[in-house]
Amino acid sequence: MSAVPHSAPTLPFGDPTGGANARWWREQVDGRPAFPKVTIDRSLELTMSDGVRLRATLVRPVKMSGEPVQTPLPTVVTINPYNRALLDAIDQATHRLPLPPLSGGALDVFGINRKLVQSGYTQLVVDVRGTGASHGRWQILGEREQRDSIEVIDWAAAQSWSNGNIGMAGWSYSAINSLQAAGNGSPHLKAVFAIEGCEDIVRDIYITGGAPSAFIPIWLSAVNLLKWLPNPSTAVGDALSTNGVRWLKDRVGSPATEIGSLAWGFLTGRDPRIYDDPYFDERDPKIDEITAPTFVFGGWHDLFGRSATRIYNQLNLPPGQKQLIMADGYHLDAGLGFGGRVSPPRVDVLERAWFDKWLKGLDNGVDEYGPVTLQQQGGMWTSGQSFPRPEARVRRLYLSPDGSDTAGHCVHDGSLGAEANTSRAELKVKPGVRGFISRDMTQVTAGATMVLGKAFTTDARFQERGALSFTTAPVTEQVQISGALNLHLHATCAGSDALWAVTLNDVAPDGTSTVLTNGSLTASNRSLDPELSDYAEDGSLLVAHHPLSRKRKLKVIPNVPIDLDIDLVSTDALLDVGHRLRVDVYAASMPRFLAVVPDLVKSGFRSQRIVLDPFHQSHLTFLAVGEPGW
Repeated sequence: MSAVPHSAPTLPFGDPTGGANARWWREQVDGRPAFPKVTIDRSLELTMSDGVRLRATLVRPVKMSGEPVQTPLPTVVTINPYNRALLDAIDQATHRLPLPPLSGGALDVFGINRKLVQSGYTQLVVDVRGTGASHGRWQILGEREQRDSIEVIDWAAAQSWSNGNIGMAGWSYSAINSLQAAGNGSPHLKAVFAIEGCEDIVRDIYITGGAPSAFIPIWLSAVNLLKWLPNPSTAVGDALSTNGVRWLKDRVGSPATEIGSLAWGFLTGRDPRIYDDPYFDERDPKIDEITAPTFVFGGWHDLFGRSATRIYNQLNLPPGQKQLIMADGYHLDAGLGFGGRVSPPRVDVLERAWFDKWLKGLDNGVDEYGPVTLQQQGGMWTSGQSFPRPEARVRRLYLSPDGSDTAGHCVHDGSLGAEANTSRAELKVKPGVRGFISRDMTQVTAGATMVLGKAFTTDARFQERGALSFTTAPVTEQVQISGALNLHLHATCAGSDALWAVTLNDVAPDGTSTVLTNGSLTASNRSLDPELSDYAEDGSLLVAHHPLSRKRKLKVIPNVPIDLDIDLVSTDALLDVGHRLRVDVYAASMPRFLAVVPDLVKSGFRSQRIVLDPFHQSHLTFLAVGEPGW
């Protein structure tokens, strides 16, 4: 295997493509491999300390002679709940019918990565306990499952085909358990490559702002169905042995993990898993305890959109040992468009370069990439040293009932400006179903509905017909929005609870309104934890941390005004000259944000009102670069 040539130049600062280094990384992946083939053993069994057997696939490089390579090699581990039978099908389809990397190389991180193995690695792909062909009961990232990850790492490091240097890679669930393992610590884990992981499961997707997401029951149902599918490569042998009996007994013992508790919680509001509970604290990765170099990918409209930037900032690692890429995308399209003339290298290329650096010790310059590479919404790919952009300063815009003459299609056309509001008005909005045709819908379906057109991706005007809208004047020079955002609302509701959903939009001169970010909050969950909230240097609230626990719920009295702080997902966006910024406020946005049945009964689908009052200002606080002329 060749090393990086001494003539390879260092990465010029601010080049999101990776420059000459990245061209060399790609040549290593797409060029002639060090080994011609791989051998795949799908019948491995790993016995955990509690006796439960996990089933795994081992992929090893093969020499020209046809023999597996005997030299101990670095090992990349992926622990996945989506059944190795599915991963095998993807591998077979892409291996037999080679296609351009339509996923931007992300599928190679999700499953079997033949090119990585052919470059001098072994790969171990494991079914999470209670899923696929593994025994036991699925814990959904719980404490026993986390111990499994450490035991798998330590087992792999001790095998004859491993040199003891272990990397973990994954997309979504397997990215989360990779981050968990890194936070829990193993001396053998030397690097992590995580696509769209999560650091706060509650606030990202389970109960954002106290509102459950339609994604969770859909996802739970899919994984529970997949865990009943025997792996064809071992099914016959299992059927003739005690393995099959044990597997079937475990599945019968937990046929639909967490489905019942989720339904009970949704119907009654009494299950702890519909609140921020120790159940979730156990599952959130310990990001600040990670010592292994970690590469993090995310998307502004990913299911876990708020997490990637937070993970990067929480990592106690120097830039270079930690890297961040944020794309303007969703969950299923991770890496789409990567490898282009002005975009980052393909995901599989970066994965190979990352592990070559930290598992093989090659000086390939990947630690000089980024370290923060952002696809700016409304702009282009950029690279920098931190997020938010260090030159960004606090801005505040006030909601006013005065018309902007840009949103006549909305329930109300209000304005957004730098001057405090001097008028009093109560603006009424009712719950509706327009969220089913919106970017919110595409986010909650992990990107699946993006194929249905602009109303699901880049033009919110259909959804806005159910919104109270507040729009600025056009910007007079380019403005960059970068970082966290908070919307402070003075509001009432006719019921004894209410769900508020908010989007921040970029409005083009032709009227197209594109959602940049979103947030939500149920009125009864408005209590604030100042110690866990984030503030700007001038004391302005940027990220409101709501406890979201049952005991911290606050009473909502019908028609009595209350103050709400709604945190929106951090973003990075460019407003071009002539564009406007818009805040849309909705009474819910189904199915992205749902209400549990007791809260729904309290709200009664009654009207909600923003109370615009000179003595109780409603305002948006955010960070921005530039002088918009507002």
